[in-house]
Amino acid sequence: MTTLVKGQYPGGFLVWEVLRDFTRETVTITSGAGKLAPGTVLGRITTGGNYTVLTPGASNGSQTAAGLLWSQADATDADAPAVVLVRGPAIVNRHEIIWPEGITEGQTNTALTALAALGIIQR
Repeated sequence: MTTLVKGQYPGGFLVWEVLRDFTRETVTITSGAGKLAPGTVLGRITTGGNYTVLTPGASNGSQTAAGLLWSQADATDADAPAVVLVRGPAIVNRHEIIWPEGITEGQTNTALTALAALGIIQR
């Protein structure tokens, strides 16, 4: 028998948001970020304002959590447009958030604090 694996779907991480036209924006994901799944924590690069995967320890702005990817995006070879949850009030499911590989507990807490400052809280 074939085993089916349910993947993540757009907005699957979202529990509640006040108004989608207010909380989400279409942004550009920087080339080289790779194939990203919904719920990926993103940072915003200071120069140019593009988004990329949260990168703790960076110094280009991507070290600060700035939003959560709404749906899949493929920015492997070129910049890609994507919808991102960038502000709240919004509540997200903490079990559906995708963190960068190797992130520490302290870095996770710092990112959650940054998201909470944007009005995005996890439960």
